[in-house]
Amino acid sequence: MSEQEPEPADESGLARRVRTWLTHRPSRWSSLVPVIALGAGLLFATSSTTARGTDLRSEAVELPDLIRERTLDNERSGEQVDSLRGEVDRLTRDAAPGSSLLQQISRETEANGRDAGLTPVAGPSVTVTLDDAQLDANEIPEGFTVDDVVVHQQDVQGVVNALWRGGAESMQIMDQRVISTSAVRCVGNTLILQGRVYSPPFTITAIGDPEQLQQALDDDPAVDIYRQYVDAVGLGYEVTTAEETELPAFTGRTSLEHARPLPGRE
Repeated sequence: MSEQEPEPADESGLARRVRTWLTHRPSRWSSLVPVIALGAGLLFATSSTTARGTDLRSEAVELPDLIRERTLDNERSGEQVDSLRGEVDRLTRDAAPGSSLLQQISRETEANGRDAGLTPVAGPSVTVTLDDAQLDANEIPEGFTVDDVVVHQQDVQGVVNALWRGGAESMQIMDQRVISTSAVRCVGNTLILQGRVYSPPFTITAIGDPEQLQQALDDDPAVDIYRQYVDAVGLGYEVTTAEETELPAFTGRTSLEHARPLPGRE
């Protein structure tokens, strides 16, 4: 009779788990787990190195807020320019008080300053006020959209062009004198003019013959289209006159791209 082989001793829990892992084929998911873990670790390390303690998801600054910040900077710079310009004028007068050439140039500068917008001006005026319709989204008439109930860039430009064609001598938009390099821009329903941002209502004031200016507004096709929307959706449109209005001088920086010498001084 053969001797019976002894039965193996009970395996420990660890040994059983090792033998099970070795004798069973791992699934596709279990094979990908180490790869995914390694990739996640690399992403965390890269993010930490790139951020250097900062927030990679910081909220973007809204454009109107950025414009308002730049507006404050421009106002402070404008005050410095005014101060420096006054100092330059004083030093120029002190350096050459009896110069006939300087006096002649000064007279010519003053004569052209009105047209250039560099001196204050006063006279009878017409003021046009444009405003968004005072409607909630659910109150917009059928067939119209949100864009139809706000003042746009072309609306302001249409009024400005009409007033120039009506013989306006000088003009101001909001609180800024308009010069040859002024440009009207809009972001959403805000107006940007010479580095400053404004919210509606928008006002355009022109010095000139009130009757001619009003007639030019009535005859202008762009203004006529705007008035149709005034009737349809309630956009704001108001025209007022004044016997005497003073417009301030332009105080910003003027940039010259082309220049030529005065006659006789080539």
